Order: sequence, then structure tokens, then C-alpha cells
Amino acid sequence: MVTGRDNAAVNRSGKAPSWVHQNHASAGWGTWPDRIEVAAPYVLLTLATVFASLDGEPASTYWLAALAAAWVALTDTLGRARWPGGRLLPLVSFGGILVIASVLMTHDILFLVFMIIGFFHALRLEPRWLRLAGLVITAFLLHGLANGGLPKALTTMPHVFLTVVLVQSLTIWGGSVMADKIADQNNARKQALAELNAAMAENAGLHRQLLVQAREAGVLDERQRLSREIHDTLAQGFAGIITQLQAADQADPAVWRRHVDAALALARENLTEARRSVHALAPEALDAAQLPDALRGVARRWSDRTGVPIEFTTTGNSRPVHPEIEATLLRITQEALSNVAKHAGAGRVGLTLSYMEEQVTLDVRDDGSGFDTSMLPPDGGMGGGFGIAGMRHRAQRLAGTLTVEAEPGGGTAVSVNLPAIPVGSAL
Repeated sequence: MVTGRDNAAVNRSGKAPSWVHQNHASAGWGTWPDRIEVAAPYVLLTLATVFASLDGEPASTYWLAALAAAWVALTDTLGRARWPGGRLLPLVSFGGILVIASVLMTHDILFLVFMIIGFFHALRLEPRWLRLAGLVITAFLLHGLANGGLPKALTTMPHVFLTVVLVQSLTIWGGSVMADKIADQNNARKQALAELNAAMAENAGLHRQLLVQAREAGVLDERQRLSREIHDTLAQGFAGIITQLQAADQADPAVWRRHVDAALALARENLTEARRSVHALAPEALDAAQLPDALRGVARRWSDRTGVPIEFTTTGNSRPVHPEIEATLLRITQEALSNVAKHAGAGRVGLTLSYMEEQVTLDVRDDGSGFDTSMLPPDGGMGGGFGIAGMRHRAQRLAGTLTVEAEPGGGTAVSVNLPAIPVGSAL
């Protein structure tokens, strides 16, 4: 027998919703609920007819039973298969079953077994108010005819009769509404699950895309790092070597050796820095010295090569900071001094390293020719090279800032400000 819950959960198409079949399928029933629902009217009608035949019913009773079977076959069994989505056919089938079952009950009370089918067919009616009306009519006829007819039922304790009709109808109707709600919730959960699966698939695709983009960004970042390292080390070193060799070519024999030795020292230093850049290592100057000492050495070597005096000053409480911070300050110092040697024509240079509570600042000042800062390209570069743009990019990578102040004939000041991140902290 089909459970009341499954019959109550029929949808507007007149067929049990998919969750009913899936629940039965998961329990091993397969399509048995549908088959039992189709077979139930014939089984109950046959049982009622057999029991009634024991009382010696007239032939008209059997003809009515045959008519009932034909009506169910045409309007329900075949009708549901041929027009599964209609609303009118279930109502017609329901009305015919009530009429035939009522007539059969007047012949023999045992046919109330067949009248019970009216409850199941009423649950297929839509909208819900019509479903409730069908249940009330079925209960009214079933209990009225079973108690000696409708007139007797309405005159003998009518309040009990009506209470039974209403309670039974409302109980079945309420169960059907609850079943519909549960079915809607199950369908909503299935839809949400399908949307979740689709979102997860989309997220997986986005994740793969992000991995590709991160890989490409990593490649680009590494290229930019190598470009900056080549510019700050190899390019500057080669420029210094060429300058020393040119000076040696034009120098007297007494100073020729000094320029050649300076060129050889630059070449060795350049080779070492090139190898360290390829392996993403910190500058060699920071290996065996703290940042102030490393900057002092850079300033001294630069002054020896260029002949321009440089004054290095440290302010604040000197302390180790993150290696990336120190390496960035060293590279910016090298680039700024290289720009002074190339463009400024300065007579003196000042280099100041300042330690503050949360920041570390580097200032490079010269008394050279200066320039008009409004002539800088939008990216901050000079002459299409890396220059100021490269220094600014290095600072911004570490949440720092770089400013350039200059005026024609008034010298140039480059100032970089970086967070004083302690050693061992994550960037």
C-alpha cells in the first residue's frame, strides 16, 4: 500500500514528486509506489465485490463494480499516462469515483473500502482549497453512507458526525500540505546542492586560473628583479670599468696602474654580485658587515673611483633590520650614487642613514647641476633607463616611499623611507 505521506505529497502535475520515488528507490522499492497506487483501486474494488457477493448481491451491483473499474481505467490508469500534467482530468476522475462508490455503498456497506480511494484521488487535486474540499466531500459521503445514509447521519448526533468529518479531512489535508512543504524543501536543498557543486566547479576553475596567473606574475616579478639587479650591479660595474680603462688609456705611466687595478677590482666585484643576483642572495657587502658599515664601504669605494668626496652619517639607534630592507637600502644607495656620477657633476655628496622608531630613512644629497623634476617621465625614470623608477619600485615593494627633490643648478636630494621591520619578522 502507498503510504499516506507519499500520497499526500503529490504535486500539481498529478504525479508523485521526484523525492518520493528517490526515497523508495534508496530503500529498494524502485517504482513500486506508483504501481501500488495504480493497482489499489482495482484491489480494493475486487475485495469489496467478493465480500459483497457472499451476501448474494443482485446483478446490478456487479455491473456497477465493472463500471467503477472501467471508469478508473479510463480516467486514472490510462488518463494519467496519456495526460500527466492536467488538472481537469483528476477532478473528473475523482468526481466519478465518488458517484459510483456512493451508489455501490447503497447496495452494500462493504463498498466503503472502495470509497477510501476517494481520499487518495482528492490529494491529487489542485489548488489546495480544492484538495481540502475533495477530502471533506469524501469523508462526508463515507461516514454518512456508512451510518445509514446522510439524512440519518445529520439528524442523529450531527455534531459528532461533522466533527469526525472535519477532523479527518483537516488531518489528511494538513499532512498533505506538510508533505508538500517537505518536498519543496528537498527540492530547494537539491537545487542548492547543485548550485554549490556548480560554484565549487567554478571555484576550481578560478583556482586553476589564479595558479596560472600567480605563476606568470612570479615569472614577471623574477624578470623584473633580475633586470633591476643587472642594472644596479652589472651595468654600473661595466660603466665603472669602462671609465677606469678610458682613464688608464689617457693617463701617464705613473697613474696608469692605479686605473687598471681599479678596473680589475670592479670586474671582480661585478662578477661576484652577478652570481649572487642569479641566486637571489643578499649583496656581498652585507655578508660580513652591518648596514651602516656596508654603506660606508660603498661610499668609500665610490669616492675612490670618482674622486668626489662623500660624507656618510648615521643618526638614531643603529640596529639590524630585515635583510630585504637592508639590501634595498644598499641597492638604492648604489643607484643614487651612480646617477650622481653620471649626471650631477657634483663637488660633494652627503649620505645619511637615519634610524627611527618604526622607520629607517636614507638620504643622498649632492651639490651638482640638478635638474627639473617636471621633466621626469611618468614612471619616474631618467633617459628611458631604470634610474629613479627602479629605486621607487624597490621602495614600493616593501611598503616604502621614495622622493626626489631637485632644481637646475641647486643639486639633487633622493630620500627613501622604509619600515624598520625587525630581523626574523615576515614581510
